[in-house]
Amino acid sequence: MGVSPEDLLGLSPQRPAAPTFADYIPKVSAAVSPGTRRVYASYWKRIADQWGQRRLDDPTPLEIKQLAEHVRDHVVARRNARGGRSAAEHLIAAMRCLYNHAVADELITDTDNPARRVPKPRRLPTTRRGLPDTGLEEINQVAATTGNDPALDTLLLRLHTETACRRGGVLALRPHDLDTNQCLIALHEKGDTIRWQPVSPTLMRHLQAHAKERGATVHGGPLLRYRSGQPISRRYDHLWTRLGRHLPWVATQQISTHWLRHTTLTWVERHFGYAVARAYAGHSDSGGDTGTTTTYIRANLDEVATALAALTGEPHPLAHAPQGGPR
Repeated sequence: MGVSPEDLLGLSPQRPAAPTFADYIPKVSAAVSPGTRRVYASYWKRIADQWGQRRLDDPTPLEIKQLAEHVRDHVVARRNARGGRSAAEHLIAAMRCLYNHAVADELITDTDNPARRVPKPRRLPTTRRGLPDTGLEEINQVAATTGNDPALDTLLLRLHTETACRRGGVLALRPHDLDTNQCLIALHEKGDTIRWQPVSPTLMRHLQAHAKERGATVHGGPLLRYRSGQPISRRYDHLWTRLGRHLPWVATQQISTHWLRHTTLTWVERHFGYAVARAYAGHSDSGGDTGTTTTYIRANLDEVATALAALTGEPHPLAHAPQGGPR
């Protein structure tokens, strides 16, 4: 009947000993995406430093919470810090990632997973918001008249303002991601998502010129580059530090590139509605905070292009009709 004496006695095969954190963390790190590795790497290092020789089945939920609080209390203080909540949240998320792989590898059972029983700190409402037109103009004016590469800085700001994309999408942009005929760019963003985003003909021309002048079309790889031909790396940090020196309100409020995303999406939502703003942002329907209605009101690429044409005051090949610019 396929029933063994062990089954009748309720005995289960002996599970192999769980590995130590020091042994298992490198294996998980090699298995996750580069984006996940980048976010969790520093937290996995802290776990390895604290518990490297302990086995995965050893810590209790209380100990994990204590470690999260330790990380929270010793986080590097920054002006935009919010009491270390983000550090504690990421520590718990990094721990859950480890244990989820351990469950999949049958090193522990799902019911024995201690990380799932540790709640993350409640997220506070974001302080980011859309910038007023005057603020956006000031930022662009300073970027265009200061620094050692105004052409690069203004191109970055224009790219983020038009597309409302995340920083990772710009850093991943390649020359072959430009569809010059339809004025579209392929954005590779978090979660390994790829989406086509409309850009104005003017921005497309500047992206092509930048790629040609700085060697991206010859060498391949990232499109955005320094004058030396090297791909940009920490340009964003230097840009916003400089803007903060010239515009005190930028430094005081800790304005960053992500504020441009808020600015554009707020304008699109006010003028074209929620569905178009959602499509403009590249949000998917997989999130748990979305209602069923979004399945039926999904906006298409032509509607996003129409919103862009209105935003820039410039016709777009995919737009429904020419639109007047708001700025």
